[in-house]
Amino acid sequence: MTTAPITLQDLRRRLYVKAKAEKDWRFWGLYVHVGKLETLRAAYDLAKRNNGAPGIDGVTFVAIEDAGVERFLVELRDALVTRTYRPLRNRRVEIPKDGGKKVRVLGIPAIRDRVVQGALKLILEPIFEADFHDGSYGYRPKRTAQQAVARVAEAIVRNKTRVIDLDLAAYFDSVRHDLLLAKVARRVNDRDILHLLKQMLKASGKRGVPQGGVISPLLSNIYLTEVDAMLERAKVVTRNGEHTYVEYARYADDLVILVHNDRRQDWLVEAVTRRLREELAQLDVRLNEEKSRVVDLSRGESCGFLGFDFRRIRSLRGHWRAQYTPTRKARTALRRRLKEVFRQHDSQPVGRVIVEINPILRGWVNYFRIGHASRCFAAIRQWVERKVRRHLMRARNRQGFGWKRWSRAWLHDALGLFGDYRVQYVASAR
Repeated sequence: MTTAPITLQDLRRRLYVKAKAEKDWRFWGLYVHVGKLETLRAAYDLAKRNNGAPGIDGVTFVAIEDAGVERFLVELRDALVTRTYRPLRNRRVEIPKDGGKKVRVLGIPAIRDRVVQGALKLILEPIFEADFHDGSYGYRPKRTAQQAVARVAEAIVRNKTRVIDLDLAAYFDSVRHDLLLAKVARRVNDRDILHLLKQMLKASGKRGVPQGGVISPLLSNIYLTEVDAMLERAKVVTRNGEHTYVEYARYADDLVILVHNDRRQDWLVEAVTRRLREELAQLDVRLNEEKSRVVDLSRGESCGFLGFDFRRIRSLRGHWRAQYTPTRKARTALRRRLKEVFRQHDSQPVGRVIVEINPILRGWVNYFRIGHASRCFAAIRQWVERKVRRHLMRARNRQGFGWKRWSRAWLHDALGLFGDYRVQYVASAR
């Protein structure tokens, strides 16, 4: 009797079900699935969708498609099957941050290496997804940063107002390869998979995972899973019936822990902080002490998480609720980016400017519209409209902003300037 070949989707589903049912099971025979054309084709489609710059070899998607995608994938498959595949060194790119005061170093793999990383991720992801915890949201299927923000807001409503706000120092650069491989090996009993992963890690240097690698987010979550597990245990051991005294949310290396405001739980803040430091020390991950702090929202203080500034305020009905708005840093970064577009297109038609700024505005607003950003959005909208008006007047060698010449409706309807600044208010738990 012959059986139909298992599809990639079915394989991923079976891997997840098996991993979820048997927490100590170590998977073998995975490497053959990484090298299948179906897996590589799916990985190529994902890489193409994300586009991105070429790696150190300079090969672009256009060049690959001109030569033939199928030929490209067959060559990759043959290299994997014959064990002759060797990843190229990552191309290092420095991205300015904090207004140009600092830089973030991205490691950009070649497209061929992105495809192989994507294939490996497609096979490993369902196994480790079964082990990840509810408080982890970064770069996981069907999980978003907005859900992590909502989790923090819900905890604040539940009177968890003492916030342990932690910043991991150069996290992606500090991941130890030996510890990471050991964590993967707890679930994977496949020498070829581990060797392939080791090659990928070495391409980024002696330590760390590259910010820009396809598989890096998955690996960073694997590395910090035991930190999540410790926080889950803290929730369980301090539970009083249905009431919990600890909550947390993590998005990649951005972690925030919330402790109940009951003064009888003062010890819990110190205990959780101490245990967390112990877990991070075992991983050889350092805290940025200058940015790590404990704040008390019940005293009017605020904390930041994923670009939002959280406070606790009273509603019109007298209930405490969480208020979360875009941080000043996020607003400044948006304005700086838009200013650069206006500067670069100073002599271009306004239509070209709007084509450039609309996607930036749409992405920023869609991210922050879940909170209480109406005032912020109004200020951003007014600022952008003034910049567009000034661009129009400068093109006519005129001063001013043309308030009488052009209405707000004309800017949005005729020119097509982005104008959807609606806020999506989420119902509070009270």
